[in-house]
Amino acid sequence: MSESCVMSETRVALEGDVSPERDRYRLLLEITDLVARAKSLPDAFKELAPAVLALTGGELLDLSLYDPRRDCILTHYWKKNQESGEFEALPVDEAASGWAWKHQEPIAIPDIEREQRFPGCVPVLLNHGVRSYIVLPMSTPSCHFGALGLGKKAPESLDSEDVEFLSRVALLGALALEKERAYRAFEEQQSLVAISRELSSSLELEKLLPVILSSLRNIARYDRAILCLLDEDGKNVHRYGDALEWATFVNHGRAVPLEQSLSARAIQTRNIVFFTAGDLLDMNASLAKAMYEAGIRSVCSMPLIARNQIWGALNLSSTIEKAFGPSEVEYLQQVAMQIATALQNAHAYREIAQLKDRLTQEKRYLEYEVRSANRSDNIIGNSPALKRVLDYAAIVANTDSTVLITGETGTGKERIARMIHSMSRRKDRNFIKVNCAAIPTGLLESELFGHEKGAFTGAVSQKLGRLELADKGTLLLDEIGEIPLELQPKLLRVLQDQEFERLGGTKTIHVDVRLIAATNRDLVRAVEEKEFRGDLFYRLHVFPLHLPALRERREDIPMLIRHFVEKCAPRLHKRIDIIPDEAVDAMMHWSWPGNIRELENFIERSVILSEGNRLSPPLAELREEISRQPSESDGTLRNKEREHIVEMLRQTRGALSGPAGAAARLGLKRTTLQYKMQRLGLSRTDYLN
Repeated sequence: MSESCVMSETRVALEGDVSPERDRYRLLLEITDLVARAKSLPDAFKELAPAVLALTGGELLDLSLYDPRRDCILTHYWKKNQESGEFEALPVDEAASGWAWKHQEPIAIPDIEREQRFPGCVPVLLNHGVRSYIVLPMSTPSCHFGALGLGKKAPESLDSEDVEFLSRVALLGALALEKERAYRAFEEQQSLVAISRELSSSLELEKLLPVILSSLRNIARYDRAILCLLDEDGKNVHRYGDALEWATFVNHGRAVPLEQSLSARAIQTRNIVFFTAGDLLDMNASLAKAMYEAGIRSVCSMPLIARNQIWGALNLSSTIEKAFGPSEVEYLQQVAMQIATALQNAHAYREIAQLKDRLTQEKRYLEYEVRSANRSDNIIGNSPALKRVLDYAAIVANTDSTVLITGETGTGKERIARMIHSMSRRKDRNFIKVNCAAIPTGLLESELFGHEKGAFTGAVSQKLGRLELADKGTLLLDEIGEIPLELQPKLLRVLQDQEFERLGGTKTIHVDVRLIAATNRDLVRAVEEKEFRGDLFYRLHVFPLHLPALRERREDIPMLIRHFVEKCAPRLHKRIDIIPDEAVDAMMHWSWPGNIRELENFIERSVILSEGNRLSPPLAELREEISRQPSESDGTLRNKEREHIVEMLRQTRGALSGPAGAAARLGLKRTTLQYKMQRLGLSRTDYLN
């Protein structure tokens, strides 16, 4: 269920004829779900604030978090009139939320105008129309994060039920922050594993460090990094920066006397050294002044020590003053240890651990693909458009011809591909799926063709590609239109010769793979715009299958509704026997831009909302969207295009090519016209004499 739907359901509950206790209980359930799925706690509060304010009669809801690096309180606020923003950072003792955080006790202010303890926040609250205010600490047994505040227009005190409700909201927020902190720690551990893998694969640090430091910057709170490696004689360091704009004063790899280096004190004392903006200004080193002019306001210099030997230092810098707190320093110490250990060449045991983990992941993938291949989901529907696709699929299944499945997102392209595989002679072998859009460009070649050990940084072992895994079976290349141009010639060779080499290898590998490709892109246009190779397109375009959008097979919607209800209800521990005709009619008039996937999600949401054995879909959503749609008499661009092509086919009696053919009259290439006809469900044979 989407976040907007969560809050809309909550508002419906608030407006209905239910008790306040039930309102609070239901809202707490929705808040629990929302904070668990939101990207951040402020994002979650942005969604839940209107409902909380409506329930409590409040004017302003605020979320205050303590910033240990600046020793201040940072506050986000949301108002009843939809206004939101951030208050200016306040010292702990000048904010009521700071008092609640510091003392771990709630504080109630019946009348803001008479309050004198908190000079920082009182004027701000009055400016926002708040007269009474309550703040509750946002904490867990192990962590104190900040406070949750609620303000009202009139001087008053909150009901005990509302206070209890807000305390539960504060606890949910604290638990979400604790989870976020734990997840960040997990991400940091994952990044340490990644850094270890990179370092253990090669000692060419000049090539590896820009990648390592760049990935590190996404997790650690710093803006720039410089690695200083100490010479064997201990008199000079070689500096390496993580960004091109630093090249002018870092001079990658160039030797700099140690005494002129920013890392000198950390290397000589073997202790962490911090520099402020003032320290940078006081130094004579040109690098320090350049960093200050670039906006750097704090630096952490971390010595690199392994087996009691000093190898250099890692300098992290930030544009924020006092940017390096205890948690950041602890993490950077682990990073420094990883780099130092790599320089000591003592990562053999970690390579073994990485290899074991990689083999485990590949085993899980193969098991998942085998289970997916044995799944027997039926294709639901009996419309002419769908029957035509299924008939063609049954015909081509008995061959090894390449199939290109096109259609909008959510029309069931993967399911048709699995059906073709299940009806083919290859049904007892693997059905392997590759989503070309979901795998980063740099990894897609390795995923398809595999790689040899040492083929690139991180290739610590030989890896079988998806093509080898699909040998004697079927390979589905989903989102084939997103495959990079530089990779397309190698794929074309596989289609033509059924052979390839692993990345970094020289041995030619022969396979027997049946290829099915799927896409929602207009590949003809992509070829014309030089975004897709024409020779690869024609090699894929052996047997095209176009899946109609759900709006083009509306007669299947009632059957799909019943199917999804029967599939979803038991899983949600419900029994739905009655599907109102009004609901079916409304769903048949909706355009379903997300097609079958959207319909399935809508039915699941409807089952969740249903009470008793009668389906209660949120038809207001569909009616609102339908009212915005133009009437059918206005026509759509797709319908106009179809009508125009049909008229040309009638006039030319089905002839596509030639000076008097339909393609020439429409000003299109013959291949472009054929693709459009396929997409629109048109066949030239219907217009032959």
